[in-house]
Amino acid sequence: MKYVEFDQTRPMDLVLIGRVAIDFNPVDYFRPLSECTTFKKYVGGSPANIAVGITRHGKKAGFIGKVSDDQFGEYVVDFFNKEGIDTSHITKCTNGEKLGLTFTEILSREESSILMYRNCIADLQLSVDDIDEEYIKNTKAILVSGTALAQSPSREAVLKAVMLAKKNDTKIIFDIDYREYNWKNSDEISIYYSLVAREADIIMGSREEFDLTEKLIQPGRTDKESAQAWNNENAKIVVIKHGKKGSTAYTNDGNDYSIKPFPVEALKGFGGGDGYASGFLYGVFEGWDMIECLEFGSAEAAMMVRSHSCSEELPNPQEVKDFIRETKDKYGEMIARV
Repeated sequence: MKYVEFDQTRPMDLVLIGRVAIDFNPVDYFRPLSECTTFKKYVGGSPANIAVGITRHGKKAGFIGKVSDDQFGEYVVDFFNKEGIDTSHITKCTNGEKLGLTFTEILSREESSILMYRNCIADLQLSVDDIDEEYIKNTKAILVSGTALAQSPSREAVLKAVMLAKKNDTKIIFDIDYREYNWKNSDEISIYYSLVAREADIIMGSREEFDLTEKLIQPGRTDKESAQAWNNENAKIVVIKHGKKGSTAYTNDGNDYSIKPFPVEALKGFGGGDGYASGFLYGVFEGWDMIECLEFGSAEAAMMVRSHSCSEELPNPQEVKDFIRETKDKYGEMIARV
């Protein structure tokens, strides 16, 4: 079933806008970050990871973003090119801004944390001049990361992209993707998140992220109230996540569908959300039933929390299908479905 009608004549499936960073994940994990001495470097940042995930599922992705004018910037562009992601609209900063560096701490299979360096940051230098209407006209959908709304000039660039998408009937996917860094106060968060959420065809976020979005509108909504409100605006699909308790997708026909996480021995507590988005959106693009989209996303999330990276180990569709089949053979057909 097609919940969102994409223009199939367009050459690209998804253009992602926002954060790309460098992840340093400890090789000598299960100890405090202060004691780790060896790290492995990966491309990171939620929109970047989703771009990789979608591409590995055979979809054509592009990226609008800023990188540093140094070896790390070159590393990101080279990695994207090798993955088949279009980099024609990734540009280098000209005033010395640097890519964000993420040092992760993996204390145990249940406890992880992230240490971010985001001063004089490259990705938030995206400007309105970087947003090309023709590029947006040539993609079925854009994905906006909420982190890109944290500061100017990036927030104006994102709002321009959203306006041009609406003008050209390019579908809008809003991954709320809240990170506390770079925001000045919670009122700003609600203002800019709600501006994009009102225009989005698909909204994905945790309960906390919806609470932040709705703070100045109507605080204290239940999941159903939130979903109904955004369905009444423009959203065809609203996905609200509750971590280990699972997630629910609300569609604008009044139905809802829930999924639980797949059982897995996790290595880390981060990276699952980007796998979830990659798998879920792949199913939406393929026109699957909603519960199939959710199951695929949940499975990919489980695969990513057991892996060391958030980008390099993203699976292809057959690997996800094999994981689902193997898990169901072990635990039962309805292991993840509510």
